[in-house]
Amino acid sequence: MAAETIAQTAFRKIIWRLMPLLTVSYILNYLDRGNIGFAALQMNHQLGLSAAQFGVGAGILSLGYCTFEIPSNLALYRFGARKWIARIMITWGFVAAGCALIQGPASFYSIRFLLGVTEAGFFPGIAFLLSQWFPAEYRARMLAILLLGVPVSSVVGGPVSGALLGLDQIGGLAGWQWMFIIEGLPTIVLGFVVLWALADSPATASWLTPEEKTAVQAQIAAEPRHKPVSHLWTALKDPRVLILALIQFGFTTGSYGVGIWLPQIIKTHFHDNLTVGFVSAGPYIIASIAMLVWAGIVDRSGKRIGNLILTCGLATVGLVLSVVFAEFWLSFFWLTVALVGITAARAVFWTVPARFLTGVAAAGGLAFINSIGTIGGFVGPAAVGWLKSATGSFSAGLIGMAGFLLLSAVLAVALRLFVPRE
Repeated sequence: MAAETIAQTAFRKIIWRLMPLLTVSYILNYLDRGNIGFAALQMNHQLGLSAAQFGVGAGILSLGYCTFEIPSNLALYRFGARKWIARIMITWGFVAAGCALIQGPASFYSIRFLLGVTEAGFFPGIAFLLSQWFPAEYRARMLAILLLGVPVSSVVGGPVSGALLGLDQIGGLAGWQWMFIIEGLPTIVLGFVVLWALADSPATASWLTPEEKTAVQAQIAAEPRHKPVSHLWTALKDPRVLILALIQFGFTTGSYGVGIWLPQIIKTHFHDNLTVGFVSAGPYIIASIAMLVWAGIVDRSGKRIGNLILTCGLATVGLVLSVVFAEFWLSFFWLTVALVGITAARAVFWTVPARFLTGVAAAGGLAFINSIGTIGGFVGPAAVGWLKSATGSFSAGLIGMAGFLLLSAVLAVALRLFVPRE
């Protein structure tokens, strides 16, 4: 059998072995992060949380996450992706369910910060794992499949979270408490599945033949890289890494600023929580489809940075026009356009660092990029909450998020000075 045919067979096996499991894990990851937006529909009133307090508590997860991001990914490099990703999932599952214990602002901030600590390293760890399994011509599509977890968590989580709020006062617990418990526990179970099913690299996969292992490793080793970096300290000083970190900070700020507050934005027009859940799912269904299509275009064209500029620009325009138009459904249409741009930007963005980061520099460099970017997960919700308290409207917050996405688009243009060849 020709080496190319062997490699194609091997990659089909790898895709079916890795991607469903990792994607479901990522769905649970974003479900446990984002369900706080639905909890707020009951929790804020019951606990007396202001919009500003909720914004800080929703975003403080990102501070815990980014603080421990690099140490977590270096531990992953040391102990292996299989064991470390399983450890992350099991511990965050317990803390996510423990969010049912929130009693006021102090406990809200503490538990959300701890959730970020336990999740630290999860996404960059998976991004590093995928770079060990797939060459460049597969990477955008594989990342798009993984990143389906973000919009799908909203598609599934919106109706499910809205329905779970209906369990209010059953067994003496509030609906938001049941929601945290029921949505947190599956992560623990899946963590043990990951421990059993994953392998750190093709060389350690018992389900690949020796010929398949050789073919896959040869394709990955033959991948051309632009000025490769393999040392951690060199990676952390590389201007490409610094610019990428700031780009991700911009679109993560916009993403969290919109996503966390979307249920409450919709709630101003619909009173039933289940309806809010279904309406909020719509933009993410469209964004999921658009992301897969866009990732296919990127893999075929190879123009990663050009498409990163387009996605961030589209998100900026969508957020601005969502404020310009006062009529709800027209404004909601442009919010959907913005979420298409933000969601596609993620899939395009994470194909860029793998073009020049290898080895421990990839593990630490990806974690550094994500840790700086993840600060946006605090800034976005907190800024929208503060502006909502100050102005009584979500419009100022949405314009602010558009500004951060515009910053990402401009920085992506600047990145082309350092990565001229697409």
